[in-house]
Amino acid sequence: MILGPGIMWSGSGLRTRLFSEAMRQIAEFVAVLACSLFAGAAVYLTLVEHPARMECGVEIAATEFPPSYRRATVMQATLAAVGLLSSIAAWLAGATFWWLVAGALLGSVIPFTLIVILPTNKLLLSPTLDRQSAETERLLSRWGALHAVRSVLSGLALLLFLYLLIFEKS
Repeated sequence: MILGPGIMWSGSGLRTRLFSEAMRQIAEFVAVLACSLFAGAAVYLTLVEHPARMECGVEIAATEFPPSYRRATVMQATLAAVGLLSSIAAWLAGATFWWLVAGALLGSVIPFTLIVILPTNKLLLSPTLDRQSAETERLLSRWGALHAVRSVLSGLALLLFLYLLIFEKS
């Protein structure tokens, strides 16, 4: 029995196909949503929050950094992981390989943060940090530049996700 364009009734086969299609669409939606939120937050931190923090002077910037970092870490780590896992789920449910590529691009911020940015974070979070020193100013500037890389990676991932969502048929 034909139910519509390209959809034929074949018992459980139709249900399985419709379920897989729905799961793919949900996974794609979650991946794009997580990436959008991550990229928006990363760009905001890079272009607005960190420069504003630095305008207040080194001591205030160094004082404001730890609470901001603690809050942002939970949100951004979660969003990067959810975006990566959702892109994998979309691919497993039938999306093209490019969904994996976009997810890997977003997910790459996790090892980049752990390997490249974390040493600077630890120094900035140290209780022995002299919050008025030139070294602290250097660390804060370095952190801003490193964080900009996260903004670029997540922005590229978002552009690829949006392209796939809008233009590619899977």
